[in-house]
Amino acid sequence: MLRSTLLAAARSGVVRAAVEAGPFEPLVQRFVAGTTVDAAIAAARTITTDRLVTVDHLGEDTTDRAQADALVAAYRSLLRRLGDEGLADRVEVSVKLSAFGQRLPRDGEKIALDSARQVCEAAAAVGTTVTVDMEDHTTTDATLTTVRDLRLDFPWVGAVLQSQLRRTEGDCRDLAGPGSRVRLCKGAYDEPESVAYRSAAEVDLSYVRCLKILMSGRGLPMVATHDPRLVAIARHLAQRYGRSVRDYELQMLYGVRPNAQTDLAARGLQVRVYLPYGTEWFGYFMRRLAERPANLAFFARSLMSRG
Repeated sequence: MLRSTLLAAARSGVVRAAVEAGPFEPLVQRFVAGTTVDAAIAAARTITTDRLVTVDHLGEDTTDRAQADALVAAYRSLLRRLGDEGLADRVEVSVKLSAFGQRLPRDGEKIALDSARQVCEAAAAVGTTVTVDMEDHTTTDATLTTVRDLRLDFPWVGAVLQSQLRRTEGDCRDLAGPGSRVRLCKGAYDEPESVAYRSAAEVDLSYVRCLKILMSGRGLPMVATHDPRLVAIARHLAQRYGRSVRDYELQMLYGVRPNAQTDLAARGLQVRVYLPYGTEWFGYFMRRLAERPANLAFFARSLMSRG
């Protein structure tokens, strides 16, 4: 119930205005690297001393073509900086198609594809890759169609699948081919029972089933979880299917279990950190609060300390 309430609040303009005006900088900074590309580059440089990074320029649900074009320009600038700073071999980018105009009423999917293609071209120019984030279930088919279209020219484009969706085992089979990069996460959206598992246990069991498909496939599984049990299962499955530590990635969010991240990296495992930045942090921030009670407790302490 609390998770659903927080995710509903993430869609409220009133709540957004209150949170953005509130004294929440310490908590926001825990999950978001900053608002500028300089802040993102500085954070990426620090992290890449022992881990890999995927950078997300925050934004979603764009309703204006000019906003979508501005985001493309921001990603192109970010990628040039990654190349100039010598970080492109350890840092890629993640994109949300709704931020590129996927939901625009006229030609939204085409605009999003063209925008993503421009970002892929910029990534290829500096020698890095792009992963296309997954959003709520209403966009799954359109997003996977866009990924397939992008892979015709950029076969290294990564896809994201969510174990909470009932369809995902089938999508894993479709995407587990040679060279395919697939990030498997649990899912951070409040989905109806008709399309999604609702209990944590069901989502976890689905995660393991999906992970078996990806680990036994011929692509690169990108295991996005902070759950120590699932990390251990991923490592076990990698060994079972003859994968070396370079044949899969463990992925975690910036600011979440940083000690575990560095410990896993110190053991020689390939760890990639999802690093968001930008001014449009509200929706991302609210989903992080909804994921774990500990995040909400931290939020409450921040409120009381400023009261």
